[in-house]
Amino acid sequence: MIENTIIIGSGPAGLSAALYTAREGFSPLVIAGINEGGQLLLTTKVENYPGFPDGIDGPELIDLMRKQAEKHGARFLHDAVTNLDLGSKPFKVYTGNGQLHETKSLILATGADSMWLGIESEKKFIGKGVSSCATCDAPFFKGKDVVVVGGGDTAMEDSLFLTKFANSVTIIHRRDAFRASKIMQERVLSNSKIKVLWNSTVEEVLGNSKVSGVRIKNREGALIEIKTDGIFVAIGHKPNTEILKGKLKLDEKGYAVVRNLVETDVPGVFIGGDMADAIYRQAVTAAGTGTMCALKVREYLQNEGSE
Repeated sequence: MIENTIIIGSGPAGLSAALYTAREGFSPLVIAGINEGGQLLLTTKVENYPGFPDGIDGPELIDLMRKQAEKHGARFLHDAVTNLDLGSKPFKVYTGNGQLHETKSLILATGADSMWLGIESEKKFIGKGVSSCATCDAPFFKGKDVVVVGGGDTAMEDSLFLTKFANSVTIIHRRDAFRASKIMQERVLSNSKIKVLWNSTVEEVLGNSKVSGVRIKNREGALIEIKTDGIFVAIGHKPNTEILKGKLKLDEKGYAVVRNLVETDVPGVFIGGDMADAIYRQAVTAAGTGTMCALKVREYLQNEGSE
């Protein structure tokens, strides 16, 4: 059986694409991956997704999006893609259970993963005071003291954004100088709400049911503890594009290169969500590009059928 379209990924981009292609009657196959749902599964409360004035838990939002897509005919496979062949049509998608799936069109929406500190206590408090998205979670820390870990432009942007809500922002950076652009550094260092702990690394996140502090080690090896209500890890993101190397164009950071928002250099292959977005990384923008992919698939399949 050759599918009309296969969607790889089950975050907001993939699920929006699934809903739209299902409503078109294409009966899409969604290969959801081992960790279904993407970054929203790490978010306890989403307050900036349209349509939910009281907010909604990330996992619940993903569950509702999936049910909506299934209601209209989307099919889901709980498996991971191990290889792709985009050199001829139909496209070939290989999954971890050894199966081969062939498709006339393909939507890639595998997202990007936040880079974390890699300490055990950090995992314990993700969604309970530890976050990788200041623009998502800053309003929860209004009038509170927070920490930002990092020294690049993302850390600078997050710190400045947090000052609109937090009482104070402490940047913890492992070096004695930031890697960020000069103008961003100047804005941060001149902000009275922000202070910097140089030559320091986070050793442990402290707390019981939620974050209450952080233990830090400085260059001399001394350990200090500071109280904080939240920790924002801003050391970068890694797009999930390993499987595309040598098959589609990637930029120097590994993000998929698209034109006209979602198109690739291979006709019939479209990309949505964070795997091609190093700037916004929001659920609603991912959903938007997933929708664009679906509409492009409709156009592509209609044109293919008329040839």
